Amino acid sequence: MNSVEDRQGYYRNSNVRARIHEFLGATKDQEPSCEFVAAGDENASPPFAPYSPRALSSLLDRGFEICRSLWDRDVLIADFDIEYVNFDNPAEAFVDPEHVFAIQQPVVETIEQLLREYGIKPLHVLSGRGHHFVWRIEQSSDEFEKLSALGRGPSSLWECETEVHPPNNRAVPIELARAFAGLGLVIEFLAHRVKQIAAPHTEIPVELTAVEVGPSKHDRAMISIDISEYGDPLYSREVRVPFSVYLKPWQQAWAFDVGALAKLQPLFAIPLQGINWRQGISTMREAQLTVKLAACASSEIPDATPGTRKLLRAYEKSKLAKFHADFYSQEQHSAELWPETYDRQPLEVLPACARVALEMPNDLLLRPAFIRRLVRVMLALGWHPRHIAGLICSKYGRDFDWTQFVNVDPATRADFYTRVFSGLFAVGTDDLVDFNCASAQEQGTCTFSNCGFNLRNFRESALERRAHDKLAHRPFNRLLLSSKHP
Repeated sequence: MNSVEDRQGYYRNSNVRARIHEFLGATKDQEPSCEFVAAGDENASPPFAPYSPRALSSLLDRGFEICRSLWDRDVLIADFDIEYVNFDNPAEAFVDPEHVFAIQQPVVETIEQLLREYGIKPLHVLSGRGHHFVWRIEQSSDEFEKLSALGRGPSSLWECETEVHPPNNRAVPIELARAFAGLGLVIEFLAHRVKQIAAPHTEIPVELTAVEVGPSKHDRAMISIDISEYGDPLYSREVRVPFSVYLKPWQQAWAFDVGALAKLQPLFAIPLQGINWRQGISTMREAQLTVKLAACASSEIPDATPGTRKLLRAYEKSKLAKFHADFYSQEQHSAELWPETYDRQPLEVLPACARVALEMPNDLLLRPAFIRRLVRVMLALGWHPRHIAGLICSKYGRDFDWTQFVNVDPATRADFYTRVFSGLFAVGTDDLVDFNCASAQEQGTCTFSNCGFNLRNFRESALERRAHDKLAHRPFNRLLLSSKHP
């Protein structure tokens, strides 16, 4: 089944094709409402090239893995994604799925419980390393208007969204672009709640995005609440389609022993309908069982507009919403002012494990663990979070031989990661328990034996500032911040 011919034969099944069309927003009377589909084979790696939905049949005939755009002409798509990440053994999720999916169950059950409380019944999709919970919000609804009004971001985000994009040479409507940004804030709130409730019941850490963690009996393994898609423009993001073949292990062959990869069963993304997760991990490894599921399951993305209203109300009353308002209350300094502002931060006052990310931003400032440490250190020194994002953006905006910023807005990416990590701390979801030198070394993100700094001092400063409402206490008036430790 791992051959192209086997995948082509699988895709000839009419039920499989019908379920894929459902997820693209197609009905008997209407063409797919997604703006594009994306596809690739085992030699490609996501993000895949975009194609018109009209090309779907030919892509299936070639045995490709299929994703759909989050950009939809009729609705706003919400995707809440968790996955297992093992930094020491990336192949574990595929060779030991029973263990990997069992360890995620407290998080899955928390998500399902919370979404029920809000009245959201998502499509639950099982993928190779985790779960997606997908629902839609009608663009004609009051909820969509509220999300659009919430949407924040740098001016560069709106500029790139409203350019024309392949494959149809259309621009994202500004109201939709802003609604996606607003949805990102609300999804961030949901992620906080999931982490707060589930983390005490899991064997391994639960983090927002794939942050490197220290070792446990499961190596350096963690459960990522992967909301990173909300750190990019809508036009660039896609989600895997149920009943598509799943080719990630073959696209990441470097993570596998050659013999193990040769023995690996075929994989498919499937909706969990009428089966539990254990049945699901068996079904997704057997073409005949997946075809059988396609005959009775649905891949239609459910309308959860009313439930989103309740989730919105909870967000609006939250500490995180207040933090978001404060985050965007500051304007970053423009590139013309960087030499007078962000460039004047003295690096010698920073611990080596934070300083190195500014000295060698490619690729350290692309790794969430290094961004998080820099954010924590700068919060301890009194920086406003939006200016921490500005500092990071000032590195993204220079020529460090970046190759990663394709279909990405660097300023939005800097805002997103800074906002997520500073927000976790500001509202009390993160008490910085791993913000110390020993943890940094265990995480593999500090190789300095003795740099002369102790991260515990920065942790104490940050906690003191939070306790006395003195985060971002020093205004950043285009001048050098004091190098004196608070």
